[in-house]
Amino acid sequence: KMAESEEEVDVLVQRVVKDINNAFKKNPNIDEIGLIPCPEARYNRSPIVLVENKLGVESWCVKFLLPYVHNKLLLFRQRKQWLDRDALIDITCTLLLLNPDFTTAWNVRKELVQCGALNPEKDLYLGKLALTKFPKSPETWIHRRWVLQRVLQECCPQGAGCKEQGEADRPAQAERLQRVLQEEMKVCSEAAGRYPSNYNAWSHRIWVLQHLAKGNIKILHDELSCVKYWVSMHVSDHSGFHYRQFLLKSLVGDPSIVLDKDTLSLAVSSPDEHCASLSKGEGVSVETQRTAVPDLFDEEMQLCTDLIESYPGHETLWCHRRHIFFLWHHWNKEHYRGKTAQDMDVDVVLDAGKQGYTQETKRLKRGPLQDCHGLPSEHRFIAKVLNDCRSTEQSRFATAYKKWLDTVIGQL
Repeated sequence: KMAESEEEVDVLVQRVVKDINNAFKKNPNIDEIGLIPCPEARYNRSPIVLVENKLGVESWCVKFLLPYVHNKLLLFRQRKQWLDRDALIDITCTLLLLNPDFTTAWNVRKELVQCGALNPEKDLYLGKLALTKFPKSPETWIHRRWVLQRVLQECCPQGAGCKEQGEADRPAQAERLQRVLQEEMKVCSEAAGRYPSNYNAWSHRIWVLQHLAKGNIKILHDELSCVKYWVSMHVSDHSGFHYRQFLLKSLVGDPSIVLDKDTLSLAVSSPDEHCASLSKGEGVSVETQRTAVPDLFDEEMQLCTDLIESYPGHETLWCHRRHIFFLWHHWNKEHYRGKTAQDMDVDVVLDAGKQGYTQETKRLKRGPLQDCHGLPSEHRFIAKVLNDCRSTEQSRFATAYKKWLDTVIGQL
């Protein structure tokens, strides 16, 4: 029989909160939460169901549970009722699993992290579980960034005194930061898969790279590779392609800046600045960068071509191609400004006497102008698409892209 009196509700809810807490103690590897449709209580058993690594809450109890924990926390914030730290951890945990956009509960947990009563990684774990049920929850993503900044401060302390004290702990802290970074990438991927065009998840992923990886070229390359399959399976997801655009921009630098040694030194973190493990051994020569950048664009344009031909009529793919070609056009223009193939040969002759000159150097200097995508190759691609396609949408997008090339790129 469902509880109805205030006393019965109180007892019921306390028991459910305790059951949730016990479930986490019993299985610390819970990786997903969910509601089990169940309009009323059945038998005299707990509404908390734990099967393997999945935690379910029977829906009938939520209408009692949520108002109770919500009110309990508000009374505590208004200083009308005292709760010890353990009770606060349990109540906020229950509340946020049911309603992760309740800011006050996250703020209470911030205070618990600050006073050392709550481990930051445990708090990240709770947010990860909340995102399995509410993958777009803005407050959860915002709170994660606060916790990650806290972890970053602990791993990379500021100040001379902290530096001396932290020398012995550096390998352990660097490993911790690496572990947190990898876990965060995984959380973002799962949330993006659970909710289409999950802008919150993808923008959080960008933030993580900007703050935890800080321009680490290897990590940016790894991300570009691992997201390739994901976008191929989600060809209408603008957010996923926008993330690839961010990665490419980060790898090639600002298209309006010529890449020289000073620019590259900004793109590659040094061990002392951003924690050793995330940036060790990432030195890249300017010549290597000049080789890698056209290759990156070439691979991305080829990916666009394959996807457009395989999945006709998806505007997202055409928007991505437009963005990539714009980036490539500017980068090529800035790095080979006003140079013809004959000019490149003169450069090669001048460089021949320099130490370290190789046939590879000659290929690098001449390659980009000849091999990479330009307006003629794009027009050939459009003509092929228009000739082969039977989709009216595909034809419309191809025509719009041609018009953009003529009016925007053609005028630059």
